Amino acid sequence: MTTDNTADPGASRQTMLLVDDNAQNLELLEVYMEDIPEVRVVTATNGIEALERVAEESPDLILLDIMMPKMSGFEVCKRLKGDPNTRDIIVVMVTALNEPGDVERAAECGTDDYISKPVDRKSLASLVRKMLATRNRA
Repeated sequence: MTTDNTADPGASRQTMLLVDDNAQNLELLEVYMEDIPEVRVVTATNGIEALERVAEESPDLILLDIMMPKMSGFEVCKRLKGDPNTRDIIVVMVTALNEPGDVERAAECGTDDYISKPVDRKSLASLVRKMLATRNRA
């Protein structure tokens, strides 16, 4: 699925991949990203599909659930950060897991940030804008 949040089709925009196996969570994240019209949103529903979408879309940022079938978000992040072609993609894990060990494991996988569910709409939009602005300056 692809959502075009940009009113001007010729405008430069970045691509964000939303990955969650729960359809309601995915839909909620898509709605939240409507606050950022300069971002083009694509989605995936599991880790394997996420890696396929990364190859197709070359996203600038990924909001990645951890607990998914087929391949966990930990494994997706580890693969992305271990590949020279994808290691610069910003990965933010968005998850219900919030134990210190989970945060540590996410950091070991190379995540750029970690957000616990439930997600606050304004805080998420602010974080995404900040991360993308940092990427643009790099």
